[in-house]
Amino acid sequence: MNPLQPGQQLLHYQVVEKIGAGGMGEVFKAVDSKLGRAVAIKILPADLGQDRTARRRFLQEARAASALNHPGIVTVHAIETADDTVFIVMELLAGTSVHEKIADGPVALSEVLELGIQMADALATAHAAGIVHRDVKPANIMVLPNGHYKLLDFGLAKPTPVMASPASTTMGLTEPGVRVGTLSYMSPEQTRGESLDGRSDTFSLGGVLYEAASGTRAFDGPSALSIMHAIATVNPPRPSWPTRSVSYSVS
Repeated sequence: MNPLQPGQQLLHYQVVEKIGAGGMGEVFKAVDSKLGRAVAIKILPADLGQDRTARRRFLQEARAASALNHPGIVTVHAIETADDTVFIVMELLAGTSVHEKIADGPVALSEVLELGIQMADALATAHAAGIVHRDVKPANIMVLPNGHYKLLDFGLAKPTPVMASPASTTMGLTEPGVRVGTLSYMSPEQTRGESLDGRSDTFSLGGVLYEAASGTRAFDGPSALSIMHAIATVNPPRPSWPTRSVSYSVS
């Protein structure tokens, strides 16, 4: 599979430009000529195109996200195939990631609270549908210009028994004892490769909020082992904001 180029056509989608890339896919801006709208299309990187597990995880992301309807979760429009290229068609988002937003330091308490409220609500919707995201981190949350947040990248999402079925395509993607996710934001159970439920995502969201509030990761270290030890044993210092004096007058 050759890299997509501007002007290239995939079915009725015309590629405009590359706008992002990650471990589970490359993202391009495109125009849907049927509906006359701009969209984002995500395809597997060329080196993973023939990897069956990677393809299954890629499709898993689309199915997991498309099963959810929430303003805080990216909308999936379709899963398409053109010339052996499987791609996800999603809403095109303008904004920046929380990772980029907090790169220069902590943000205001009001923003931390808004981030927490919106993402907790989005995750509650996913968990009610039986989906555990398993990779909640700053890079997977988009901040839109209107101040709303969107949860992205369900490539590691996994159904809990609520929605799992014998025909589920997500079964067998991870074996017991295998860790998936981003280490610094994992729950203790996740670092041990144990079975997870929605509480693991809640723990990860707490790590995101801590970093947004303090400017530093809740759990970090020079090695994977030291990070896992910190997750299991360390209570991070409480973040704080500068206090300001308030004067009152009595008439």
